[in-house]
Amino acid sequence: MESFRSVMRFGQWTIGQTWPEAVVQTCVIHLLRASFRYAGRQHWDAIAKALKPVYTAATEAAAQARFDEFTEVWGAKYPAIVRLWHTSWAEFVPFLTFDAEIRTIVCSTNAIESVIASTSR
Repeated sequence: MESFRSVMRFGQWTIGQTWPEAVVQTCVIHLLRASFRYAGRQHWDAIAKALKPVYTAATEAAAQARFDEFTEVWGAKYPAIVRLWHTSWAEFVPFLTFDAEIRTIVCSTNAIESVIASTSR
């Protein structure tokens, strides 16, 4: 049996130095929240709706196509969001290799953070 080598990143910890074979994945929810920091509150719902096809895409190529569409609509108004996703892309795409049912579980680190918090008490 092959060992599990996927790690979800939450924070600035350098996982690759500790486990060089690990696949690092950024938290999709945190990526969305970070996107909202660069947008006006009045656009949050529209931006969330426009980004959903990116993180629900079946493949990396499909996600890239949906992100290109997002960029066409929102890139001029919010170039910082486009830069954020470009910068995070390598840590976002491992998420796309999971089945839809697994994506629901690993979409956010909130459950993981909750377990860590409860065991740290």
